[in-house]
Amino acid sequence: MSGLTTHILDQAAGKQAAGVTVRVSRREGSDLSLLAEFRTDTDGRARLVAGEDLEVGAYRLEFAIGDHFAASGLPVTDPPFLDVVVIDFAVSNVEQHWHVPLLVSPYGYSTYRGS
Repeated sequence: MSGLTTHILDQAAGKQAAGVTVRVSRREGSDLSLLAEFRTDTDGRARLVAGEDLEVGAYRLEFAIGDHFAASGLPVTDPPFLDVVVIDFAVSNVEQHWHVPLLVSPYGYSTYRGS
């Protein structure tokens, strides 16, 4: 299975982040072309680009995480420290599956290339 997916884990609450808006764009130099906008499912996951639509090149994911934490009931600042988390990355092989998870709290995040 190829394509691009994500999974958001809310480290502060210890569970997946459902209903988070995720935008995926292609990057060419400083230009961005929005491909799609999704909301994560109840498991915090989203299938962003199908395998047949994935191309070699640069991409950007934007996670609207500030809204998630504002609605979570956790104590957060207003405005939020993290509002939109942006991850720029590149796809080098369209035959492979590209999974870009986000581990996030109101004050920090990490990511990696998952499987």
